[in-house]
Amino acid sequence: MSSADDGNSALGHKAFKRSKSHFADRVTADGRDGWPVEAGRYRLVVSRACPWASRAVISRRLLGLEDALPMAITDPIQDDRSWRFTLDPDGRDPVLGIRYLSEAYDRRESDYPGGVSVPALVDVPSGKLVTNDYQQLTLDLATEWTALHREGAPDLYPQALRDEIDTVMADVYEDVNNGVYRAGFASGQEEYEEACAGVFRRLDLLAPRLAEQRYLVGDTITEADIRLFTTLVRFDAVYHGHFKCNRWKLAENEVLWAYVRDLYQTPGFGDTVDFDHIKRHYYQVHTGINPTGIVPLGPDLAGWLTPHHREELGGRPFGDGTPPGPPPAQERVPEPGRP
Repeated sequence: MSSADDGNSALGHKAFKRSKSHFADRVTADGRDGWPVEAGRYRLVVSRACPWASRAVISRRLLGLEDALPMAITDPIQDDRSWRFTLDPDGRDPVLGIRYLSEAYDRRESDYPGGVSVPALVDVPSGKLVTNDYQQLTLDLATEWTALHREGAPDLYPQALRDEIDTVMADVYEDVNNGVYRAGFASGQEEYEEACAGVFRRLDLLAPRLAEQRYLVGDTITEADIRLFTTLVRFDAVYHGHFKCNRWKLAENEVLWAYVRDLYQTPGFGDTVDFDHIKRHYYQVHTGINPTGIVPLGPDLAGWLTPHHREELGGRPFGDGTPPGPPPAQERVPEPGRP
């Protein structure tokens, strides 16, 4: 999620187009881009509010990379200078020593296009940004960082299913992950209606699929589930009202509501979600579409912990692996963000 180049007040007043990741270097096992996988060398900068960053947070938890890839959590309320480290003492990231994520971008390149976005992988020794390629980052965590995975880590991108996973993820990205933004930031009625219709058309296609199988592809959790989850978990809290994706609430769709609750209650998913950060970011930062900055009280979060009965469909959440342990104490979601 990027900070707005010309101010958050511009949102909703011009056609929405998602910027491509300008910094697309990869951290790989063989270091072919000059960035080898190395425990402790990189810092993952995220916002718990951002669905694109949340993919990386979940993958990191499931794969057990917490010690190998330390994480910095930004304030959910960014300003036009970019994501801020105001949650940390003295308003600086304690490792990188910077107040704004833009400082790591500036150390890498000046006058870069596309704004300052999370997730961002920063090289700690140099303080330079390595990559902000949110599409590739989680795939690399699953396939290039295997030497540092925890014992029992699941295979989130199994070789035999990659073609199907890629197809499902492409459709989900276009219509759902990015579709809610195209609807929410639309500057005209026709543009909004087309995007909103696409969101619900895709959800209507996903529901029958998930009525028959517990996960999107195969019988275990994969990257495809992570990418759908990060949008669905925000749906009723922000996309339904704030982005006007309001044909129906997720809680009104029996299959999708059960599916997302199943994942939420799976270790590594719900324990990374901060509803307080999510709501405050969307409603207070996007002043172009919510000029008052008022954050709604609802929806009631109690439903996230209710039985989902998805285990009746079978499936093995972690395949031949095991669930991750509890999150590190310093990464536990504060009480206001939990049901």
